[in-house]
Amino acid sequence: MEVSGSGLGEARALAAWEIVVVGTTTLVGEWVVLALVGEGGLPLMFPVLTVFVFIFLSHRVRGETAREVGWRLDNFWAAVRLLLPSMLAAALLLVCFGWYAGTLDFGRWKGGQSILGLPLLSLLWGLLQQYVLQGFINRRAQAALGSGWTSIFLVGLLFAVFHLPNPWLMLATFAGGLLWGWVYQRAPNLLAVGISHGLMTWVLISSVPPAALHNLRVGFKYFS
Repeated sequence: MEVSGSGLGEARALAAWEIVVVGTTTLVGEWVVLALVGEGGLPLMFPVLTVFVFIFLSHRVRGETAREVGWRLDNFWAAVRLLLPSMLAAALLLVCFGWYAGTLDFGRWKGGQSILGLPLLSLLWGLLQQYVLQGFINRRAQAALGSGWTSIFLVGLLFAVFHLPNPWLMLATFAGGLLWGWVYQRAPNLLAVGISHGLMTWVLISSVPPAALHNLRVGFKYFS
């Protein structure tokens, strides 16, 4: 069925509004709730659950299946093939930097805790972030702006904004957001981009001095 110009405009506006809702709620959680209650505070679950409930309801209203969103295996290796060249190049640069600077340590993790003790948590966190970023924001960006570099740029920009005001982390997440957004639009597989997210976070933390990344702090917590 052909969609009228006004109907198409309304659909694009709705998709943009959905991005604003999720983005604003995420920033409120980082800048307000996290600053007031800390990372272990139960109230932090309110904005987190709000985001995921909103996304779930949006999928239901639009009739989007889990497979359409990217929870699938048939295109996993296609996504991996797209990811590998950039991942290997970035990992090589980071490892060389860490080796030259004397900061390379693959046992390092946030707060001095080893990532080797948290492999499942790291993978889960990467999957959840990529689900929101790609399975929701990327899809809504494509609905509002069309597929291609305009919507991909928006995905990368928002991912960087979510890591304000940490400059080096913003730079890394902007670059990663562009890569993952580009891959997702060609082979929408959340497992592949989620694993990539976890691995590249590990390499980044293992190579760059903790002081430069400010222990991955964002929002008002960055200043503490």
